Amino acid sequence: MVWVVHMALPLLGLWLLVAAPFTDLRWENHAAHFWLVLATAGINLGLAVGMNAEAVRRDDARLFLVSMAFAAAAGFLGLHALSTPAVLVGRNNGFVVATPVGLMLAAAFAAASALDMSPRTAAAVMRVRAPLRAALLALVVAWTVATLARFPPFDSLASLDEQHAILLGFMAPGAALYLLAALRYWMIHRRRPSVMLLSLVTAFVVLAEALVAVAYGRNWQVSWWEWHLLMATGFAFVAYSAFVHWMREGSPTGLFGAIALAQTLQNLRREYGRALESLVDVVERNARGDEPAAVGPAAARVAERFELTERQTEVLVEAAEALAHERDQIRRQGALVAVGREASVIRTEQELLERVLAITGSAFGGDELRIDLLHDGRLDAAAEGDAAAAALEVLQPVERSEDRVAVIALPLTVKGRPAGVLSVRRRGGFAERDRALLASFASQLSIAVENARLYRQLDVLFRSYMSPEVATSLIADPDQARLGGAVVELTVLMADLRGFTPFSERSSPAEVVAMLNTHFATFVPIVLDEGGTITTFIGDALMAIFNAPTRQPDHALRAARAALRAQEATGELAAQHQGWPRFRVGINSGPAVVGNIGAERMRNFTAIGDTVNVAARLEGQAGVGEVVVSASTYAHLGDAAVVESLGGLTLKGKTAPADAYRLVALQA
Repeated sequence: MVWVVHMALPLLGLWLLVAAPFTDLRWENHAAHFWLVLATAGINLGLAVGMNAEAVRRDDARLFLVSMAFAAAAGFLGLHALSTPAVLVGRNNGFVVATPVGLMLAAAFAAASALDMSPRTAAAVMRVRAPLRAALLALVVAWTVATLARFPPFDSLASLDEQHAILLGFMAPGAALYLLAALRYWMIHRRRPSVMLLSLVTAFVVLAEALVAVAYGRNWQVSWWEWHLLMATGFAFVAYSAFVHWMREGSPTGLFGAIALAQTLQNLRREYGRALESLVDVVERNARGDEPAAVGPAAARVAERFELTERQTEVLVEAAEALAHERDQIRRQGALVAVGREASVIRTEQELLERVLAITGSAFGGDELRIDLLHDGRLDAAAEGDAAAAALEVLQPVERSEDRVAVIALPLTVKGRPAGVLSVRRRGGFAERDRALLASFASQLSIAVENARLYRQLDVLFRSYMSPEVATSLIADPDQARLGGAVVELTVLMADLRGFTPFSERSSPAEVVAMLNTHFATFVPIVLDEGGTITTFIGDALMAIFNAPTRQPDHALRAARAALRAQEATGELAAQHQGWPRFRVGINSGPAVVGNIGAERMRNFTAIGDTVNVAARLEGQAGVGEVVVSASTYAHLGDAAVVESLGGLTLKGKTAPADAYRLVALQA
């Protein structure tokens, strides 16, 4: 609103002067008029030259058209200065109407420049820039020659009424074009605010008002001087904005950049971005010690390319260094995040360290990292000297420097106890941000080591309470722990100790437990070695299944082989320990439901079904040290089995006798 009020004041003053002629005082000063108009023309010429140079350098059509607007105004204002009486040439029609003609041409170029242009249109404008400049120059020269030679209609001085009619004819279209240009540039200013754009908007509005004042001003009176002052003010405002920018930046580069087309600014940003990237690359190579290159020459090349001042170049180098450091920090922080992810993966300590070093190798490219863990309370002899030992002693980071090489050692702790040390070597020194980042890295690494050890402990405990096959399957796919199951063709091995009850009656509990653990320590590894899955221990009995959870086409053969090997091994135990009971084994093959049975908070991986029941009944029919197999298992074994037929056995819960066989041996 303040801007609008200021823009309205000249028109309000003109209205007052025209409406009240007694206020429109006369002041006829030929020298003042000459120098005012000539100075305004000079300002226009300077703006035109500067904008044209920028337009050619940036290949920008909008800047070129604006420069043509200022050039047209400069040329015809110069002609108008010549019409000053008693100075050079004197008054005639050509020089009198030169100003509105020049302003009209300038308005046309200004309006054209404010329009949106496609890349193809902009390129077409730039292709004809030389003919346009030549045409404008030819028009000014022709106008001057025709005026001086007094060719019609410049052979006489028009009357005041005729002059007024001519000026009115230029006023309406010229003012409309200036206002259109001002509106368009205001819209551009709203999208990307700029002092230069606002100056251009102000200048075009003031020039539109000047055209109105040209039409209604009275010669040598205040209203006539008003349009001269408005014209000078409009052009001077743009020149002053450019001057302030130049003084602030110390360079003419980019004085009129805000006026440029959007695609020009995008190209410029890309060029600046590539230049900054090249400088950042130099800074990063220096930091890594990888093919180091001098920053100074690289910055000088960028400064020469973009015509930067010394201070602007310094700022650019500072920006490149800041960006390089920021990217370095981002890479290192990304490595910390990756190390944090590794803390949730089951790995051995050695695998973990190798993985961490692989992750951090690129992120800490300019540094030499070493991770050493304590073994039997001692560091490896190759660890980073006294810094590592001191860090473990005080459990705080310790920094040393020698021959311009800095070393920082950070302790790794597990449950508050020293577990190892992270050592980092670097040429130069460590900034505070580097120390903070390395402290975070050491903390993440400590957590990863602690988790690796915890995972190992849990894994050992986990596998000791269930079959390794089941444990591995659950670790690979935890969804398999859901309650429920599926029908699977499998072979079930049931075994218990014949004579366990009498042995328990005559032995102490400790002796009973020792006997059971000795037998199971012999039996279980054999079953596992054959790929069986131990599902249950019930007192002196155990149950194992084959073909679940891992599929085994020869599951019956594996169960039979495991049973014979176990009977042989436990038989040797019985010979060494007089009075110890011995195993009897029953084996059956068939379908059963295999899965997790129990409740949400407690469950067991097992097999359920008639196949399991029959195996238990066959085990009850077996003698000491014997292995009894069902007809279905024998069918699976085929010619590989050496058996003795037991005929049809009556099994508890079965209505019909079941054929069974005593397994004697297996043939290769």
